[in-house]
Order: sequence, then structure tokens, then C-alpha cells
Amino acid sequence: MENNIETNNQKNNEEKGFSVQGANAPGKPASGWKKYLSFSFEIFKIALIALAIVLPIRYFLFQPFIVKGESMSPNFESGDYLIVDEISYIFSEPQRGDIVVFKYPKDTTQRFIKRVIGLPGEAVVIQNGEVTVTTVNGENVVLDESYLPADLKTYGDTNTTLKDGEYFVMGDNRTYSYDSRSWGVVSESYIIGKTFVRLYPVNKISTFSTPTY
Repeated sequence: MENNIETNNQKNNEEKGFSVQGANAPGKPASGWKKYLSFSFEIFKIALIALAIVLPIRYFLFQPFIVKGESMSPNFESGDYLIVDEISYIFSEPQRGDIVVFKYPKDTTQRFIKRVIGLPGEAVVIQNGEVTVTTVNGENVVLDESYLPADLKTYGDTNTTLKDGEYFVMGDNRTYSYDSRSWGVVSESYIIGKTFVRLYPVNKISTFSTPTY
């Protein structure tokens, strides 16, 4: 009965010159609903594309890392927000002076940040506050570490020969850093990547490159 009334009203309106074929016409979806569905689908596509781009970058190319502790002071402080480059070491080996993030060999659930000092096949000797590296060519090099404060001494009495795939690492805060002087070398397989950029604090935003010796 109600349907008949509606139909009759429509017929009467048409006879009077009125049209009801628009958004409120019976049997047709509202145009606003169509626009909403179209908009929602576009948002979904954008989100899907963003995830397809961001996830591989996040898990395979670059990874955020927040510094905890003072072992890399004064160059890095607790709370610094870093981006770690995970792809470079697929194509090249870590170099002396690189600032690397790695799995702590004694507990691989922990992540450490240190500086590479000794490379595979080299010998590292720490004596009288100096760091001397014997390269694979037999050359003895006393490291001039210009990134450290001038009055900083490297404490410890260490003589370590590195095998293939092993690295000797130390924190820049040599007095308080817990590093290869205490627990030994780092296997290459434990190295996650090298520090690429610092994003926080804002007044310390910077990129990092391998120093020369």
C-alpha cells in the first residue's frame, strides 16, 4: 500500500512537471555514497602503496636506532635518534672508523653501537694510552683519532689478532666504554649496519662518513 502511494506521488509529480530521478529517486544509490566509496578506495590504495614502499626500506635498507648510555660520548649522547644503513655492507666491508650497530656477542638480543678500530687479519695493540694497528701488509700504524678529544687516552693493555670476518670495536668514550677490550671481537655476521644520519636532537642533525687516518 505504501509502495503504491509513493508511485502515485511520483506519477503525479511527473504530470505536474516535477522530476524525482535525482539523488533521492527510488531504486538508485545516492551519489554521496558513491563518492564516499570511491574516496575510501583511493585512500586504501595510497596506504597500500605507501606500505609497499616503506616496509622494505624499514626492514631491509634503513633502521632507526636510539642511543642508550654514554659509551660513544661526546660524539653521540643517550637519546640520540639515528638511522642505520643496512644495505652498504651487502656490497662492501666495514672500514676502520665506521660507527656500527651490531648484536652484542654475549647476548644477541641487545644492540650495541661502537666504532670499528681493527679489521680482519690485523692486530690491535693498546698500550700507554695509544692504539697501534698492524695491518695485513705488516705496517704498524699508531691511530690518530681526530674525532676524539685531544686529551683522551685509550686505557687497557690489549694485544688482539683478528681472524677473517672479525672486527675490533671500541666506544669513543674510552674510559667508560664496554667494548672489545672487555668481551672480545665482533663477528661480521653480527653487524647490522653503519650509522648514516642523526635526526635528533634537531640542533645536531648530521650525516656521518668514514674518517681518514
